[in-house]
Amino acid sequence: EVQLQASGGGLVQAGGSLRLSCTASGFTFDHYAIGWFRQAPGKERERVSAISGRDGNTYYEDSVRGRFTISRDRVKNMVYLQMNSLKPEDTALYYCASARSSTAQVTPSSYNYWGQGTLVTVSS
Repeated sequence: EVQLQASGGGLVQAGGSLRLSCTASGFTFDHYAIGWFRQAPGKERERVSAISGRDGNTYYEDSVRGRFTISRDRVKNMVYLQMNSLKPEDTALYYCASARSSTAQVTPSSYNYWGQGTLVTVSS
């Protein structure tokens, strides 16, 4: 059974940092891309970042590039999202999801397994 679990959210002041973790199980890590998505109240879900399980190639959405860093641990089947210089507009429910793909550039519609979200709140 494929399972994904996001954790690490919380309340932080603008300019602060958080590290989100995604624990993945039930599938061969190297055959999948893992993505981080977020959804703010009243807005559509958007992909923030992604990483290929096999070779670690990455994708970043323009608004987070240079502030967020995605990484993976192939032994532990975990993916991390280090978020620095957080802004109030980063406030959202963050999800991790998996797509069977060798590239982090896989289209968002390809993600078919989702974990429960973790809430990130950035105060101004």
